[in-house]
Amino acid sequence: MNESAGVRFRRLNRPQVITEEVPERRHKGSSTYSGKVFKVTLLSLGGFLLLPLLIIILILESPIQPEVFRLKDPPLMKGCWEPNLKLREAQRLFEDQLIGPESITNIGDVLFTGTADGKILKLIGRRIVTVTRLGSLPCGSRDDEPTCGRPLGIRVGPNGTLFVADAYLGLFEVNPSTGAATQLVAGGQVVAGRKLSFINDLTVTQDGKKVYFTDSSSRWQRRDYMHLIMEATADGRVLEYDTETRELSVVMENLRFPNGIQLLPDEESVLVAETTMARIRRVHVAGLNKGGMDTFVDNLPGFPDNIRPSSTGGYWVAMSAVRPNPGFSMLDFLAQRPWIKKLIFKVLSQDVLMKFVPRYSLVAELHDGGVCTRSFHDPSALVTAYISEVHEHDGNLYLGSFRSPYIARLDLRQV
Repeated sequence: MNESAGVRFRRLNRPQVITEEVPERRHKGSSTYSGKVFKVTLLSLGGFLLLPLLIIILILESPIQPEVFRLKDPPLMKGCWEPNLKLREAQRLFEDQLIGPESITNIGDVLFTGTADGKILKLIGRRIVTVTRLGSLPCGSRDDEPTCGRPLGIRVGPNGTLFVADAYLGLFEVNPSTGAATQLVAGGQVVAGRKLSFINDLTVTQDGKKVYFTDSSSRWQRRDYMHLIMEATADGRVLEYDTETRELSVVMENLRFPNGIQLLPDEESVLVAETTMARIRRVHVAGLNKGGMDTFVDNLPGFPDNIRPSSTGGYWVAMSAVRPNPGFSMLDFLAQRPWIKKLIFKVLSQDVLMKFVPRYSLVAELHDGGVCTRSFHDPSALVTAYISEVHEHDGNLYLGSFRSPYIARLDLRQV
């Protein structure tokens, strides 16, 4: 054997260097396989769990039957509507001592309000005195509300008595000193073929002979107000009660969530907040135009609640939710998509849905022609949340709320 052959032999039998390359490739292939198995298992499990849920959602009947409607593009938040922080200068009163003071009125320096536990309260300085309870105990839960009662609109009549609109129990006249309550109109009764299901706000003539009030829906009660907003059906009405003849009649119907109501100085018309439509209507209740209706202000940047007079001859309007522009309005988006509304109410409760509504408090003063003269804001509603009414007294604005555990007071001399 020559040297070259020996070299070739040694090279053929040279020991191989063992590396980790092959095991790594094997491990990588095993990992890829395990990943695929995991994904398939996860997808199968997800499909196994989601399929029944989807079937249930499709089978379940939605509690609402929403109508398709269209709102105009919201006005730009500029000029009179320019955002500010003025409502954050308000002071909270009676915090955690009452809940849901929806509407406020006064006799002298004494304030009166109705709360979520069915009471009519007298606020004297820092003291809270119960005037009366319109319903019966227990109170506090959704199921109790129809029997407990829910006082909403409250006004002072010409004789110093309180006129109260209870969402379930009807219209009452209450003696603020003795607490004696007289039922004027029974809630739940059928008027002109429709049930009084959601009595909301009221306004009284100067002589006390006529009471005008809103019935927000003949289908939904106050405890289901989000159903009413989302369904957007035109089953709301304005009614008239004659305190002398005790006659009850329908003045206007086919309104979408008629809410706050305010008599004009000539007492021939009332302003009515049509909440779902983000506008205020003028309904003619007397005179040559009786039975007619026109628009006081259209396309508001928020959804109006109660309307009350201002000291400058205008009207205060409370809005607890806005239609931001620039920005995104969920209610505007859903107005033309009833199928999404149906789906939402199949899977979410009213309380859960409320958490998705951006909080923003807005108060505006409107004058003839619906002209905005000033507005006060609280973006994110950090100080004043869920406002329902603005009551002006002695240079202050008292802000009611359908949900918050306080009344807020804003000094007009400081804003």
